Amino acid sequence: MLDRLRKASPSFLERVVVSLLVAMGYGGGDASMGRVTGGAGNGGIDGTITEDKLGLDEVYLQAKKYASGSTVGVGELRNFVGALMGARAQKGVLVTTADFTASANEFAAQSPKRVVLINGRRLARLMVRHDAPPFWYPRWTVRERPLLLARSPGQF
Repeated sequence: MLDRLRKASPSFLERVVVSLLVAMGYGGGDASMGRVTGGAGNGGIDGTITEDKLGLDEVYLQAKKYASGSTVGVGELRNFVGALMGARAQKGVLVTTADFTASANEFAAQSPKRVVLINGRRLARLMVRHDAPPFWYPRWTVRERPLLLARSPGQF
């Protein structure tokens, strides 16, 4: 699964991360409560999702598509925390297909913002546990529950 995510486009990974958080219950499980904001000029924020159905608080997302054996360092994490500050956000999730350095983990634990780090192994486990669609098939089934994915022409 991780190999396929690593080969996909960055925007693909961003959509997967938003869909995963919806599958985990963020936004009350309503896909319309999450959005991908990636692309040029996104200010370091690749997506957002509300914490509940009412939209009382928003979680900001960043997705880093790195090769196996690579690491996301403290510099990238500082940039993300700076983007959170710029957006006046309190909470963020930084997801990578690789891993984080020890200094990045330490920084996240001490950050003035609440930041959760999800490495590649944890990402794959969460996708399976929450039946989050990987988007490379229009129809994908995990644990006997079919998922029909909406897509626009040329999206993949």
